[in-house]
Amino acid sequence: SSLVLAAACSTAPPPSSANLTAGQAQQQKLVRMVRQDCGSCHGMTLTGGLGPPLTPTALAGKPLDSLVATIYHGRHGTPMPGWKGMISEADARWIAEQLIVGFPTE
Repeated sequence: SSLVLAAACSTAPPPSSANLTAGQAQQQKLVRMVRQDCGSCHGMTLTGGLGPPLTPTALAGKPLDSLVATIYHGRHGTPMPGWKGMISEADARWIAEQLIVGFPTE
């Protein structure tokens, strides 16, 4: 599963079982948000719409920090809003990391 992949790639120490449950709940919330809110512009399967595709192929070679900044702060002069009022910068980084490898469906 992508959640296992994300945990395996983390450089942070393993979380306690209580934190893992909270982390998994937050990740499920983020998956729903991306699929619904981001999907309204980027396509429900994230293959493009009003906004560009957010597939691993489309994002190949794009710097992670640039993707995080776009998610968190938006892109001035475009319809892309910043999400900093709804998510943390760490959440934006998790989303960007998942988009690069293939975003989870649930």
